[in-house]
Amino acid sequence: MATGTITAVVVRWVARAWSILSILFVLAFFIGEAGSGPGPTAREWVGLSLFPIGVSVGLIVAWFREGLGGILALGCLIAFYVWNLAHSGHLPRGPFFFLVAAPGLLFLVAGLLARRSGVRET
Repeated sequence: MATGTITAVVVRWVARAWSILSILFVLAFFIGEAGSGPGPTAREWVGLSLFPIGVSVGLIVAWFREGLGGILALGCLIAFYVWNLAHSGHLPRGPFFFLVAAPGLLFLVAGLLARRSGVRET
């Protein structure tokens, strides 16, 4: 197995493991907040549809189509940052939003490495 192929496989599986942890992390917040206090407003649902819902959908899609899922996850993250800036006047603080969506970037890298080496996962 060529070095590029090994690297692609390692990056792919790191992205998959990290994506599972990211989705479980988000689900823990949803479960913890379920039924407590008033629900989100219509404006807040727009943000929630981008992060974490859109990012999570992108991470799930990336298991089957790395490029498409990675672009979807990162696109939703960028759209969430733009929405948050327009909605609140500032960007989200801290690295946590990016860390949850980071597997999307790894999926893109794995897809590019696999394409370059000419080997696809079966």
